Parts: sequence; C-alpha cells; structure tokens
Amino acid sequence: MTGSSCPRRALLLWLASTGAMAEPAWPSRPLRIVVPYAPSGAGDIAARLLAPELQRSLGQAVLVDNRPGADGNIGAAEVASASDGHTLLMGSVGTHVVNPLLSRRLPYDAVKDFSPVSLVATVPLVLVMNPASAQSMGVRRLSDLVHAAGQQPGRLHFASSGIGNPSHLAGELFKRRTQTYMLHFPYRGFPSAQQDVIAGNMDLMFDTLPSALPQIRAGRLLALAVTSAQRSPSMPELPTVEEAGGPALQGYEASIWLALFTPSNQPAEQLARLQRDTVAALAGPALRERLTARGMLVRGSGGAELAALMAAEAAKWARVVQLSGVRADR
Repeated sequence: MTGSSCPRRALLLWLASTGAMAEPAWPSRPLRIVVPYAPSGAGDIAARLLAPELQRSLGQAVLVDNRPGADGNIGAAEVASASDGHTLLMGSVGTHVVNPLLSRRLPYDAVKDFSPVSLVATVPLVLVMNPASAQSMGVRRLSDLVHAAGQQPGRLHFASSGIGNPSHLAGELFKRRTQTYMLHFPYRGFPSAQQDVIAGNMDLMFDTLPSALPQIRAGRLLALAVTSAQRSPSMPELPTVEEAGGPALQGYEASIWLALFTPSNQPAEQLARLQRDTVAALAGPALRERLTARGMLVRGSGGAELAALMAAEAAKWARVVQLSGVRADR
C-alpha cells in the first residue's frame, strides 16, 4: 500500500466511524402538502392549520400546494408518482375510497401507491333544508322528514356537490336505509349546491358542517342532524342522524375524513417520524381548538388504524354505490 493511500483510507474509516458519511438528515429541504382540492375547503383548512405544527417539529418549512381537479385525482396522482421524499398528500375518503369505487381507470392505486401517515380529522356532513320548504311540508325534525319523504315519493329534491361525491352517497345511504325516494340533482361543488338550497330551488342537501355553520346560524338553512357517529362540539345541540332518525337509521354514519399520506417509496424511518410528529401535533390543545372551531372532529392515528379504516369504508360504500346505480367509470 502506498504512503498516499494510507492517510486516505484512515480518513474514510474515521468518517464512517463518526457517522460523517451517513445519509443527510431528513428533512433536508421544505416539505410540501398537496391538497387535491380548491382552497378554503376542509382539506385545505386542515392542511394549513397542521403545517405550522409540523414545521416546528421537523425543522423545515411545510408548504401547502392546492392541486384541484377531477375530484381529487389530479393531486393524488401527482403525489403517488413523487420520489423526492418531501411530498405529502392531504387525502380523503374521496381520493382513497370513493374514487376507486367509481372508476377503474384512476391514475393511481389508492393502496399500493401510498403509505398512510395518520387520520387527521373527520368532517361531519349536516342534513340541511330550505326553511320555507321545511315549513311547507311540516318538517321540524328529522323524523318529520323521513315521514314526509315516505308519504310523497319524488316530492323532495336533494342537491349534492357532484355525482359520487360524499354528499351524494350520504343521500343515497339515507334513501336506502329509510326506503324513501328523493330526486337527486348534482352540482359542481358544495357552494353552488348550498346556494340553490338557500334560494329554494332545492329542498335539502348533505352539506359539510364547516361550510353550513354560518348559514345555519343566520337562519338561511334549517339543520336537522349531523351525519357523524357523535354530535359535533361545534353544534352540540344538534342530534346525529342515528339519534333522530328512528330504527331505520341506527348505525348511520357518513362523515368525510381527511388523512395524511406519503408516496409508498417513503423510507420507513421517515414515515415513522412523520406519524409520530403528526399524532403529537393533533394532540396539542391549540391545533385541536382551531380544527374543532371549524366544525371538524380531530383524530390522530397510526398508519395501521388508517389502513383498517380505508378497508372498512370501502366495504360500506361499495354496497351503496352498487345499489344507487352510480356509474363505475366517469
């Protein structure tokens, strides 16, 4: 061995023993949370409230990037193909359960292309009516609505945020459980559907609670029940569908949930850190208070629990999609 190679070999051995040759610390640059929906929606709000908490624990900026389109498929596909190790997805029951049920031609595989980080929050839907329509039909509570829908099949018109979207499937599940018939009118998003219910062009809809709260409090919408399994802290006086709907609606639950995912190629140690930091952030009182004030129910779970939720939700909604006749490919 030459004299010049000995010092070099010694240096390499020293670097290896001190860890100086190890992989760079992660994260090494800003992270990006892709929200596959437009700004101001529940997913966007949750991501923007969570980002500063993760930024503090991870030591890097956490940016929120809205990539709306195709019911969330565009943003989800972008994250599925990311390989930079610094891209996350604020996914939902839409991107990871409903969309795969509705189309066999998705640009991503909801299970194989992602690693679940944590369930972030559930967003209750709230069954709301136009007050004048409710008064004309004698509806003051949910049981009145079930009775009216049963007595006058097709009389009630219900709006949704789009074919196959959670607000649509919540209505289909309601119809199936109560054995009633209401005419469905899909809109392009929650705001336009809500506007027509307020205007009296539609009788009712299953709206997101964060969006509907200001209209309910202003008297422009009549709230009958929330679709979550428990009452919402934002409106504790409002019963759940299960509580108010009678025997036919026992076990009814149709919340939208939001969850954080990484691409499936994320190294295990990085995924574990993200899971730990996300759950810790969601347990913090400041973040919980901000999310709750916006009508969300704060969660926080391990990846295995989120994967189990996805499987259970897929089984439930597959039956609803089949019975409602929603097209499998749009």
